[in-house]
Amino acid sequence: MRTVAGRTDRVVVVGAGLSGLAAALHLLGSGREVVVVERDSHPGGRAGRLDLEGYRMDTGPTVLTMPELLDEALAAVGESTAERLDLIPLHPAYRARFADGTALDVHTDAERMEHAVREFAGPREALGYRRLRHWLEQLYRAQYATFIDANFDSPLDLLGPELAHLAALGGFGRLDSAIGRYLTDERLRRVFSFQALYAGMSPRDALAAYAVISYMDTVGGVFFPRGGMRAVPDALAAAATDAGATVQYGTEVTELERSGSRITAVHTSRQERLPCDAVVLTPDLPVTYRLLGRTPRRPVPLRAAPSAMVLHLGTSREYTGLGHHTLSFGAAWQRTFREIIEQGRLMSDPSLLITNPTRTDPGLAPPGRHLHHVLVPCPNLHRARPDWDRMADAYAEEIIGRLQDRLMPEFASSVEVSRVVTPHDWAAQGMLAGTPFSAAHSFAQTGPFRPRNLVRGIDNAVLAGCGSTPGVGVPTVLVSGKLAAQRITGRRRHPTRTRAATAGLDTAAGTGVDLP
Repeated sequence: MRTVAGRTDRVVVVGAGLSGLAAALHLLGSGREVVVVERDSHPGGRAGRLDLEGYRMDTGPTVLTMPELLDEALAAVGESTAERLDLIPLHPAYRARFADGTALDVHTDAERMEHAVREFAGPREALGYRRLRHWLEQLYRAQYATFIDANFDSPLDLLGPELAHLAALGGFGRLDSAIGRYLTDERLRRVFSFQALYAGMSPRDALAAYAVISYMDTVGGVFFPRGGMRAVPDALAAAATDAGATVQYGTEVTELERSGSRITAVHTSRQERLPCDAVVLTPDLPVTYRLLGRTPRRPVPLRAAPSAMVLHLGTSREYTGLGHHTLSFGAAWQRTFREIIEQGRLMSDPSLLITNPTRTDPGLAPPGRHLHHVLVPCPNLHRARPDWDRMADAYAEEIIGRLQDRLMPEFASSVEVSRVVTPHDWAAQGMLAGTPFSAAHSFAQTGPFRPRNLVRGIDNAVLAGCGSTPGVGVPTVLVSGKLAAQRITGRRRHPTRTRAATAGLDTAAGTGVDLP
């Protein structure tokens, strides 16, 4: 593994998002002096926040999986998640609602989920679920340590028995086909493949290896931190500060001072010069490359993932048919992906993710009030450039109307407070093509082919965040911070890594099910 050469005693981390804070904790644990510079007035980055008329809204990710990665980062400075966060396991992890009026609670417990599938789709599909679960576990074990929690210096680093094992598991086939080997019910196949959208791909086109995302939530479990997702960066930032880091909020990086091939200082909007031996850059790729003064060459242009419009709604009414997370599937499926990914059009029959966090933590809203976050996939700004400033409110009303017709009667009249976030808003924050999901996970943008966390020609700059290795999502962003720290410290493994690689595995031994 290539590492930053020379002294690395003083490190400046640009950005107090999840990747930057994870990097800071791992660097502190290795004895580095760390300064974190954050342009916002609080930690979180994409895991943002909005306080509006008594509602405490999370404006970034709402799904938390693999909390052992938080433990790993905190353990670097001698702390644990239990000391900093109150994590609530969600049961069910999701509630799926389908266009035909049927519904399915998605459980992470194998026995409960098998029973739910049997009641929903019959014994054959229940058996298929157990076989699928076993395959997901195998896939996760085959990928985590070698392909996710790994720094790549060259595509040749992939070569080895692990690659052959992943191929033997069918990891290089297509996700939709792989899920179809186990489940024939189209509704169930959606439940275990919709996660491909987070990777910027249709299930028909995504590598089967990305079923590992389905493992994280349908097997590993989904959690919610009391106080909202904002509690996670707050906890990491507090632990970093207690461990000796300096965190400067409301401070933007304006320039990277260079001497030859090294960055020697970071200049800020406060007219400060922060000397450094190394720098970790966590903004999205357009901002990072602008600061570096160069964009690495690629054989083909970087392709962005689809974007999303998000509705943050404070309401006067509770809807008992919702779970904490509810997937509302339209009748269309493949057409939906073609529209937003290939054609640059809004979904004609949208599938939506509704998060109702006050179901778990009522303190996030005023007494008797409720929060609903609605994620609406849409094209990124490279694929289409509609006038979002003009059309956002009308499209939001259309989505609210859809939800009202499907499962939330009188929803429109219950909305008291709203904030709509569009691709235009994401772009204003410096995100690639106006998408919070950054670069898509096509084969040419996966593993060693994804933008590297080392930049050729600059000896002591390291990248972290969802645009770099290993990719998009809260777990992988936390890993990216650790991988960036390893580039500086040279430490390949943390003592808790084995736990992270194996946590949550539920083997099918003793179930009486004949597994492949």
